[in-house]
Amino acid sequence: MKHIYDCEYKNVTSSLASIAGVLAISGDKAARLVSRLEAMGLVSSHGNALALTAEGRSYALRIIRVHRLLEHYLADETGLHETEWHEEAERQEHRLAPGEADALAARMGNPGFDPHGDPIPTATGDLPRPSGMPMTDLEDGGIGTIVHIEDEPPTVYAQLVAQGLYPGMQIRMVESTRDRIRFAANGEELVLAPLLARNLTVRRIPAEEKLEGPRRTLASVEGGEAAVVVGISRACRGQQRRRLMDLGIVPGTKIAAEMESIGGDPTAYRVRGALVALRKHQARHVFVEPEIKEA
Repeated sequence: MKHIYDCEYKNVTSSLASIAGVLAISGDKAARLVSRLEAMGLVSSHGNALALTAEGRSYALRIIRVHRLLEHYLADETGLHETEWHEEAERQEHRLAPGEADALAARMGNPGFDPHGDPIPTATGDLPRPSGMPMTDLEDGGIGTIVHIEDEPPTVYAQLVAQGLYPGMQIRMVESTRDRIRFAANGEELVLAPLLARNLTVRRIPAEEKLEGPRRTLASVEGGEAAVVVGISRACRGQQRRRLMDLGIVPGTKIAAEMESIGGDPTAYRVRGALVALRKHQARHVFVEPEIKEA
């Protein structure tokens, strides 16, 4: 039902074949499943196309709301890796009653979006229309902001996560061809296959606005060098973000790289008089600028 709603939301057709594909089940099993949903008055079929009834749409929206609230909770309140948020939310989404979902939303400040950039339905079922375009549609030289990262299938999402991509990241398209998508982000040039890039939705930045300049990260600070923290990446969430802040790694803090382990990872940094060991993947989340020494 979530799949059928998602197809309706994106104005594409859902079918027995698409349900079998997304659930990784046989066509016969998908047919039996849809027959049960039709008997329950939740789904209707029109030729090969499937649609939700009013009751089915209401139920689907409730489950989508719970799922995305859970993903937000898992991202901001736990140390679960981002590639595990979706699967864990799928396991828990049917266990949360509407009242419990409302309480969870209130506790988190009634967030409007989940960590992948998907809008979270309100308690009354309101949901904004989709916005943005696939990254593959951004013209060469165009600049935009990533507003959504598709988290299915998991293997594709894991590859996007490994590239350090996240909602809110600004990009500049360098080259878009049938074979590759080449773009700049956070001062680095990245390359994706078009199949992967189509799982990223971007919102074009007007020409009069400027793309943020390259941002240096703590991982690039060499031994004996000092810098000042200017921010923490939006990709760093939950317990990992809180740990950095608890260590005093907040905007304005002076931080110096003092020593590396034999293998080069982790590195020991001096922060507020204490030595703190951070691995490179953690240090890449911390944006810094050179320390300005007084004359």
